[in-house]
Amino acid sequence: MQILIRSKTLIYLLLTLLFISCKEKKVVLNPADSEKQMDITFAKGFSIEKLKNGVSIIKITSPWPNAEASFTYALVPKEKIARITLNEDNYDAIIGVPIEKIVATSTTHIPALEALGVENKLKGFPDTKYISSIKTRKRIDDGFVTELGNNESLNTEMVLAMKPDVVIGFSINSQNKTYETLQRSNIPVVYNGDWAEETPLGKAEWIKFFAPFFNKEVQADSVFRAIEESYAQAKKLAQGAKKTPTVLSGAMYKDVWYLPAGKSWAAQFLDDANATYLWQENQETGSLSLSWESVLSKGKKADYWIGPAQFTSYKAMKEASAHYAQFTSFQNKKAYTFANTKGATGGLLYYELAPQRPDLVLKDLIHIFHPELLPSYKTVFFKPLE
Repeated sequence: MQILIRSKTLIYLLLTLLFISCKEKKVVLNPADSEKQMDITFAKGFSIEKLKNGVSIIKITSPWPNAEASFTYALVPKEKIARITLNEDNYDAIIGVPIEKIVATSTTHIPALEALGVENKLKGFPDTKYISSIKTRKRIDDGFVTELGNNESLNTEMVLAMKPDVVIGFSINSQNKTYETLQRSNIPVVYNGDWAEETPLGKAEWIKFFAPFFNKEVQADSVFRAIEESYAQAKKLAQGAKKTPTVLSGAMYKDVWYLPAGKSWAAQFLDDANATYLWQENQETGSLSLSWESVLSKGKKADYWIGPAQFTSYKAMKEASAHYAQFTSFQNKKAYTFANTKGATGGLLYYELAPQRPDLVLKDLIHIFHPELLPSYKTVFFKPLE
């Protein structure tokens, strides 16, 4: 009898040990588990921290200009998600990676996905007509990317039916009821604030934001490093120019002239191209709203006119306002626009690709201002007005 009891006890202990050894052990991670911080040099709106066991923590501090809110997301390797416990109260979303289905909401997201070779993961997009990329347009035409309405009011029913792993959100403020609806339905929404960056390379560095979703950190670093080097080389080339031309920008809308502020993204391009932007002393980072009289007073004799709003021809400008004809750059046919460089369905390539490829924007401007430095270069975005 005692032998029988001991045998049963032994079997029980063996089964218990077997159960414990087979059961996956839960690991609770906290900030002390930090392994390394991803190198983010120019972008100010996000950071990425790599924890032990491969978890990536993405913090978005500037989802839109002057944002008071910040967001934190945890990206957990799918093969480890059952063994890792995170305090959900600390994160706005917890996402298993690599992801297979993504919904993007801004055309600036498209070049990053393509550069990482994951454009086939894009399953939905609002206002697909604005996408200019030939590669992604073909996927749209072939039915691989679903039209989802517009960014302000995504078709939530279609998004929910699609069941994407993540929606990369774009918003100008915290009021977006569509995103709230998706989040309540357990569809993670991750804010991307690339457009809020104030420097060319800062915008381009957001390719690193996309990388952890696809386990493409090494590739993203390589792509950005090449862009950074190309930009630096172009800037150095421009410094060797013999002349520094003066530049005017913007145009009127209902008697108000809108143009880039002195510390804006657009203004830095002009400075790096070795040109003098006539409003470069202004310390703001957005845009300026001025009277046409004040712009004429300062910019009448500017050598070049870069980015005259939506205009693509001198005729259209003169028909819109006779004031434009008073500027020397207009008279000398030295105005250049990105408004006539469009995709197959009318999207402006500049809005889509320029943030990801600031080196191409800079080379365009160098070729315009200093043609002797890049004599055989063909501009990508900026073309002379017709």
